[in-house]
Amino acid sequence: MGSLKRMAVLCGLTVLFTAAAQAEDWQVAKDEEGIKVSLSEVAGSKYKAYRGVTLIKAPLAKIQALQEDVSGACAWIHECKAQTLVDHKGGESWTYTQFNAPFPVTDRDSYIHVTTTQGADGSLTRQLKGVPSYKPPAKGYVRVSQVEGFWKLLPKGADQTEVIYQVHTEPGGSVPSWLANKFVVEAPFNTLKALKERAEK
Repeated sequence: MGSLKRMAVLCGLTVLFTAAAQAEDWQVAKDEEGIKVSLSEVAGSKYKAYRGVTLIKAPLAKIQALQEDVSGACAWIHECKAQTLVDHKGGESWTYTQFNAPFPVTDRDSYIHVTTTQGADGSLTRQLKGVPSYKPPAKGYVRVSQVEGFWKLLPKGADQTEVIYQVHTEPGGSVPSWLANKFVVEAPFNTLKALKERAEK
């Protein structure tokens, strides 16, 4: 039985770190305003993974609070139209988000399973896993078919936090390459910029 438990844990960790394992050859795409955005090819996907990194002059607890205000967080998440907390159990939560998309692309929506863990170093990691079949499709939206990624908050002294935001998405439906290429740079940059502005107020 012990070996079965170990296997289950190993499988769980494999799922959690799939995005990190698939995306390794990072190339810097934008480095402005203290925010660095890097992109990586992902095997078997035509969409690149993105990673945004920045240093925010605010304590980790303040950034954590901004993230845990799920509906309020929509104000700083790139192209977020609406976001709600669907369920919450201990360190796990499920969120529903609706995203704006430029014409002629249909707006997207997604269900995300978020698993929050704290590290011995005081860091906070939120693992993101898309659950597209969590509820039936909503009228007027295309369901995002896959999301793999994480947020990581690392305390740097008493009042600074390094924030890493890494995601690979399969948007579902048809998305022009120009829009996909634009999104993977704008999404992490604009999200981190807006989060930084709010946290540093």
